[in-house]
Amino acid sequence: MGKYGDQKSPKEIMILLSKNIIVLRKQEKMSQKELSERSGVAYATIRKFESTGIISLESLLKICEALKRLTDFESILLPSDIKRKKDLFNY
Repeated sequence: MGKYGDQKSPKEIMILLSKNIIVLRKQEKMSQKELSERSGVAYATIRKFESTGIISLESLLKICEALKRLTDFESILLPSDIKRKKDLFNY
């Protein structure tokens, strides 16, 4: 078992995120250039992210906003009691 046990390493998650963004971008029939224009993130940054997984949080959030997936981030890293209440009341 590796350093992270059964969990993915940070680098593996970065690569997974970049691959997911590629799929979402292509589903929207959007080029990297168009995503750059819509998100305000430099074209070179998008190219680098899609090939390496490396990107700033701000740029990742801008890309997600352009792909209409920004709300996906609202539920990550919530303290467990808040998440439990949200799940209970479905909001």
